[in-house]
Amino acid sequence: MISKLQKAELVTKYGKNSKDTGNAFVQIAILTAEIEDLKKHFAQNPKDNHSKRGFVAKINQRRVLLQHLKKTDFVTYQKALAELNLRK
Repeated sequence: MISKLQKAELVTKYGKNSKDTGNAFVQIAILTAEIEDLKKHFAQNPKDNHSKRGFVAKINQRRVLLQHLKKTDFVTYQKALAELNLRK
């Protein structure tokens, strides 16, 4: 789980302003940070199957948001992939 401060930093970095939490790019950045945090958690706790369900849900939500961004704003989609180091 990422802190409120980390979320606020991601919103100001990738959003148009500090209140732009609904932007798809911002949501993808927040989900990516949460996914990276969970990856570290699973490296230390490989048998935590209960949390893996939420992990998979976050990955699927990010995938859906990336598809939406690709369909609506391809330039921002490419920028998101490059800045967040995502493969596609």
